[in-house]
Amino acid sequence: MTEKPEIYRDQLLSFTLPGRSARGRVVRLDGVLGEILSAHNYPAPITHLLAEALVLGALMGGLLKGDLAQMTMQAQTEAGAVNLLVCDYRAGEMRGYADFDDERLAELGANPSLFALFGKGYLAITFETGKGQRYQGIVPLEGDSLSEACEKYFVQSEQVPTLIRVAVSSRNGGTIGGGFLVQHMADGEEGRERLHVRLDHPDWEHVEALAGSLSHTELVDPELSMEAIAWRLFHEEEEIRVWPGAKIGKGCRCSIEHYESVIARFPPEDREEMRNEKGNIVVDCAFCSRLFTLSN
Repeated sequence: MTEKPEIYRDQLLSFTLPGRSARGRVVRLDGVLGEILSAHNYPAPITHLLAEALVLGALMGGLLKGDLAQMTMQAQTEAGAVNLLVCDYRAGEMRGYADFDDERLAELGANPSLFALFGKGYLAITFETGKGQRYQGIVPLEGDSLSEACEKYFVQSEQVPTLIRVAVSSRNGGTIGGGFLVQHMADGEEGRERLHVRLDHPDWEHVEALAGSLSHTELVDPELSMEAIAWRLFHEEEEIRVWPGAKIGKGCRCSIEHYESVIARFPPEDREEMRNEKGNIVVDCAFCSRLFTLSN
């Protein structure tokens, strides 16, 4: 009897296609989405939006190396129902939060478009290496999904052809998200042109065509392993290298000690204004919806 492959949940899978100069990540988030989303009573459109952002955060953050490296994705708007959407990833730990206008969201109906949610908005993606280097790119929130905006970020800010697919599904009272990212890797320079910027490179066109056939159903199918997804897409290639990536968990870094160190940076007169009638400073962590009472 053939043993069924392990179905990774809340974990990244990394892969490379050496013959095509491509690399990628596959992720499926299950329990961790429930942990993060349950911190607030989000309506369905915001639940779906934040879940998509968390899947994207895992895919992009999973490209980083080092325990201190961090990816932060932040979407803001000038005139939309969503005021702020933010998530970050560091060494397998994720957190995310959305702030929105209840009344304006209710006016949009059950399945609002990205433009309806954000209006004229932008997406800022920041990579920190943990070694003092910080890179940020900002792109407009255009298209049908956050995934499209992230693809534009890689092409415009990093000059790396990238294809991203994300699916989110609600089932059995919970939320499951699946994501796939593949990139064409650098192969040097010729004159003043970076070769990997050419979106019409034959190897990239081949990989993009195969990866583009991936369906949303496959991404969130709990019976389909992530290795099977990579194999289905690229089984005709000479070589596919796959290996398990980081386990993904909720990682809000709030604590009494953290907030005490932050508050200590304020002048004494500002700290006095922050105190309530009992003489305490109460900090509300938007990520995990917990209150921290500081007495000093």
